[in-house]
Amino acid sequence: MKFPSKRATGLVALVASAALVLSACGGDDPDSTADSGSTGGDLSVTFLPKNLGNPYFDTSDPGGEAAVDELGGTFEEVGPQEASPDAQVQYIDTAAQQGVSALVVSANDPTAICDSLNQAREAGTKVVTFDSDTDPECRDLFINQATAEGIAKVQVDLIAEQIGDAGEIAILSATANATNQNAWIEMMEAELAANHPNIQLVDTVYGDDDDQKSFDQTAALLQSHPNLKGIISPTTVGVAAAARYLSDSDFKGKVALTGLGTPNQMREYVEDGTVTSFALWNPEDLGYLAAYAAAALVNGDITGEEGDTFEAGRLGEYTVDENAAVLLGDPFVFDASNIGDFNF
Repeated sequence: MKFPSKRATGLVALVASAALVLSACGGDDPDSTADSGSTGGDLSVTFLPKNLGNPYFDTSDPGGEAAVDELGGTFEEVGPQEASPDAQVQYIDTAAQQGVSALVVSANDPTAICDSLNQAREAGTKVVTFDSDTDPECRDLFINQATAEGIAKVQVDLIAEQIGDAGEIAILSATANATNQNAWIEMMEAELAANHPNIQLVDTVYGDDDDQKSFDQTAALLQSHPNLKGIISPTTVGVAAAARYLSDSDFKGKVALTGLGTPNQMREYVEDGTVTSFALWNPEDLGYLAAYAAAALVNGDITGEEGDTFEAGRLGEYTVDENAAVLLGDPFVFDASNIGDFNF
């Protein structure tokens, strides 16, 4: 299945986006953010990813930093080394104690960090989730990278195309409690049942967003399911680890792999034929949008009500949807025809 219109429009948008990021980071024109709700030195934004050292957040969080710089505020990134909800709590509590203006969080669990987040909100910190949400009552706004339905469908469509719409597949996920992963998996299961009756999902395993564990889980899947024809890994750590395993194994070219990855992670595996195509959005844009949304909350430009609108710098105007969510855009498909055009 091809996505020509989405690729064409996404290519233009992402290339233009990258160029604008470079130009935005290149100067400090005091008038450049005059109409973007600048709060000056009063704005302090802390980003809390699922874990540090994760290539996905190494891309998204600098986007947030670029936005905060444009707004004249102060930026900080903190986080645990391992992706677990308990490990995130101490950073939330510290941010609240420090009185930061806004906390931007990718949640490792939808409920486990809610008490700490709500305490931070009571202390006056605005809470924005991005990438992976909490329960809505635990935050002020959620910045959604794409709809869960769209993310699930594109991955199923890609694996179906690659295996001839028939055979056994497995899913290599991140943590068992990851909000976004579980939502996507549930919808992938529904999409498979409704539209791909000849594809059997035989297993779902968890690499905990750890490179080595994801690598080992890939090996275990292939040993446990000798008839496996494809793997979907909806996590940037997992899909890269799985690709690395397949690229040096007898399964290369025999077992298809797709999922969510960054071009820089996956380029060599696309170029050597291990991976045909995969999907994602621009993580840098996601972080950038989250920071602008946080600033709009801090400024009082929006409250998180449906229909609220705000300006997000080079990305333009965005509208708050139901459940206090803001949608970045549609997933984008990367393959050999376009992967060389991107650097993130």
